[in-house]
Amino acid sequence: MRAVMMQRGRLWVDEQPLPEPGPGEVLVKTLACGICGSDLHAAQHTDAFVATSRAAGGAFQLTTFDPVVLGHEFCAEVVDHGPGTKAQLPSGTLVCSLPVLTRERPVSVGYSADTPGGFAEYMRLSERLLLPVPHGLAPEHAALTEPMAVGLHAVNKARWQGGEGTVVIGAGPVGLAVVTALKARGIAPIIAADFSPTRRDLALSQGAHAAFDPNQQDPFTARELGGRELIVFECVGVPGMLDDLFAKAPQH
Repeated sequence: MRAVMMQRGRLWVDEQPLPEPGPGEVLVKTLACGICGSDLHAAQHTDAFVATSRAAGGAFQLTTFDPVVLGHEFCAEVVDHGPGTKAQLPSGTLVCSLPVLTRERPVSVGYSADTPGGFAEYMRLSERLLLPVPHGLAPEHAALTEPMAVGLHAVNKARWQGGEGTVVIGAGPVGLAVVTALKARGIAPIIAADFSPTRRDLALSQGAHAAFDPNQQDPFTARELGGRELIVFECVGVPGMLDDLFAKAPQH
């Protein structure tokens, strides 16, 4: 199979062996795969990424300098079933999945030298983690399941009391996912803040009630908030930013 290999920032297309699904695993064909910010960090800052991964531990880590096949935001088609599978999702079924193999020790899909991710033509996935794609949903849209789940998780984790306003700092992919989840939940108002006019426009199109350039206006003083208590979603990841946010806005 063909795959895009990555090693310390170098990318190239190479032929790789077809993965063989182990017990409880399925072989899938990649139909669409997104590029995560973590993939960019792994490629552009491999040494620091590996050092942090080794220090932090956990399943979703890159701990090798060997060539890897990145890609964990995917939609794929079931091709074959490994030993010990139930085959409840037949070949041809479109699926998404948590990007991890549930072996005795979990292995991340896309960050392991022996477990290719979605930038390869084929992958192996854990059968019990498969999520069938609703009929008619395009693979390119289904591939957004993993990043959109990040925003939904953040909204679900917030300690809602009722009637709060929301401020989303940063309207990149994660911030837009948060805005989308807030809109789907019926939360209002939703205030987005980003330096990029394009991202502010995207936030508005995804359901934000207002979007501000923080160089021009403090989003915490937005008229739409009407003195409400706030729940703030920091979607930038800048060290120390939360301290500044907490100093400006009351939190639950």
